[in-house]
Amino acid sequence: MLQNYLPEILQEIKGVLDAVDEQEMETLERSVMKERRIFVDGEGRSRYVGQCFAMRLMHLGFRSYVIGDTNTPAFGEGDLLVSISGSGKTETVVLNAGKAKKKGAEVIGITTNSVSPLAELSDSIVRLNATTRGDVENRKSIQLLGSLFDQSVHILLDNVCLAVSREEGISNEQATKNHV
Repeated sequence: MLQNYLPEILQEIKGVLDAVDEQEMETLERSVMKERRIFVDGEGRSRYVGQCFAMRLMHLGFRSYVIGDTNTPAFGEGDLLVSISGSGKTETVVLNAGKAKKKGAEVIGITTNSVSPLAELSDSIVRLNATTRGDVENRKSIQLLGSLFDQSVHILLDNVCLAVSREEGISNEQATKNHV
């Protein structure tokens, strides 16, 4: 049998999530609960994680969109954009954050880099102390590329959805009605 790395992977994710600033996470939760459209952006695996988040928000009854999908409308004033980029430098994510800001949307960046172009454009960030693809010298993970970042973001955003559902009184049965 091949080596089982699950205990180390779970420990890494726990370490990242234990270090998340609770105020940053609450800011994201409160921003999601406002009555408005919610856009999610990311590239590569971060985009897939964002798609999971947008889908769960839809299950909870929110109007959510993923940047780049064919049915995604233009940003408008008062919208929310959740931008996911480990480095905070992903060109299209930074470009879209700039467009959203110009249209009057609130931007929340999820990143490891609090001094990145994405962080500078964002109204607030949720910073994760996780390894990303570009971390070569100071890798904090046994995993390849940005797996630790993406896994941690997925669980963080599922936590946001659970907190919002509890705060808003949205039951599993209600969410199931919005599930295909």
